[in-house]
Amino acid sequence: MPAADTASKTRFQIDHTAAAQERVLLVGMDMPSGLPAAAHAADFQAALAEAEELVQAAGGVLQATVSCRRAQPHAALFVGTGKAEELAAMVRAEQIDLVVFNHELSPTQERNLEKTLQCRVLDRIGLILAIFAQRAQTQEGRLQVELAQLTHLSSRLVRGYGHLQSQRGGIGLKGPGETQLETDRRLIGQKIARLKKRLAEVKRQRATQRKNRARNRIPVFALVGYTNVGKSTLFNRLTKADVLAKDQLFATLDTTARRLWLAEDVTVLLTDTVGFVRDLPHRLIAAFSATLEETAQADILLHVADAAHADVQNQIEHVNAVLREIGAGDVPQIIVYNKIDRLPEQTDAEILRNHLGDIEAVRLSATDGSTLNVLRTAIAETVRAFSATN
Repeated sequence: MPAADTASKTRFQIDHTAAAQERVLLVGMDMPSGLPAAAHAADFQAALAEAEELVQAAGGVLQATVSCRRAQPHAALFVGTGKAEELAAMVRAEQIDLVVFNHELSPTQERNLEKTLQCRVLDRIGLILAIFAQRAQTQEGRLQVELAQLTHLSSRLVRGYGHLQSQRGGIGLKGPGETQLETDRRLIGQKIARLKKRLAEVKRQRATQRKNRARNRIPVFALVGYTNVGKSTLFNRLTKADVLAKDQLFATLDTTARRLWLAEDVTVLLTDTVGFVRDLPHRLIAAFSATLEETAQADILLHVADAAHADVQNQIEHVNAVLREIGAGDVPQIIVYNKIDRLPEQTDAEILRNHLGDIEAVRLSATDGSTLNVLRTAIAETVRAFSATN
């Protein structure tokens, strides 16, 4: 095996049996946000609840959730020395395998915490990457996950703790990895360069496919939205596809496209994309640029939202923030309020229009096939209006 490839053998490999039994302690720190007190408290609790779902999605067994408050992060330990000692005592008492912080940690903070807690530590980015590593199915998806992991890992190579050198499985231990913790940064850099080159080829292939679609004048609709709002279920019901659709975060990671025939004069290409979450760092978005580019190049975005979620408006705003970052902020949108069957009050499927008659939103339930005609009508109307002006 070439030397550069030996740097990708064990650091992130996973034993799924071990991962399913991994005992996790989740930590969230409440810091001032500038929001009114009630809104801030609700936002903090929503973020913590989402982090608990992320731990479960990664295969962890959540033993406890700890919240604390500071005006700003401690430079060395993020939570401060007193709280770090409390967490260390919990780790010993509860036999914790992994401590997850629902924040982005610096490499120094992560190393210091592992020394103090004497167990593995993952920050929010590492946890999301662990899920991505488990879910990527296509070659393109795996390439993008590996690039994101190696980029995240490159600043975290200086470690020397026995619990990290173990070859046993665990959350966040699937992916590129190292045969030893002293992996040369130059080898990591070389591998990152190779991955970027292969993904650049993927981008060129996608660009060619888009040119062919443009010549054939096939409008492209991209399903976007927060993770676990029902995009894949909606995609399957509309196109008769069979992409993975589960009630869990990041069930879909790889982009899938299908033609959707709506009428004699209306055929579109519908794409299903990875869901977004709050606070995605720029470098993680950049690693998935090959996939997210499909969203930026779409003609219309079907922005799917969970109408029954208590935090639905904030989720919509988080998605719009990511869309702006990837250059899709100006792509026309139709909001699709999904899961109306879960609302406490009776809400009918319907097309919502603004005062000019343009379609602004649709209300439906993806699990109720009879309501999908509302969305099909909305897409067909939009295509005819789009074709008339382009």
